[in-house]
Amino acid sequence: MRAIETMPAIAAPPPEPRGRLYFDAVLRPNRSLPNAGFIALMAGVGVLGLIAGLFYVMLGAWPVLGFFGLEFVLVWLAFRMSYRQGRLHERVRVWADQMLVARRHPSGHEQHWTVPSAWTRVDIDEPVRHHSQVRLSNRGKTLILGSFLAPEERGAFALALRNAIAAARDDAAEPAPQ
Repeated sequence: MRAIETMPAIAAPPPEPRGRLYFDAVLRPNRSLPNAGFIALMAGVGVLGLIAGLFYVMLGAWPVLGFFGLEFVLVWLAFRMSYRQGRLHERVRVWADQMLVARRHPSGHEQHWTVPSAWTRVDIDEPVRHHSQVRLSNRGKTLILGSFLAPEERGAFALALRNAIAAARDDAAEPAPQ
């Protein structure tokens, strides 16, 4: 198996090209529990922990109350970390002559890639499975996109991106009207 060489990121976002924008997508991880659900869940965990803890305190096992408090804090921390990871997003834009990809990490750090549209290939394993990846390939280098998406979403994204690149190539290949 051949090792995949990744595309190097550029330091700062390049200027946006002029002309028709064929594709503009922002990819974000799915978060199935909205803030209201998180508050309700934490209230439920807190109330149940308090009731169970008070029951054990009345039985004379007072240290158990501290463990229920610790459980509450650990559940809260786990969800906070999950929501922090949810701030990750990728933006993919396609023009006739180039593609711009920007990835913002949960820490706020951004990476940018610019790739010529005419020579970029979009690959995904068919049929799309859980481990399938959307790969942009250009000059032997690869960039993985949307790794946090569900398999169906990755398949739909790859198809839409392929179609946008094909449309951009077709328009770029047409001679300008005189």
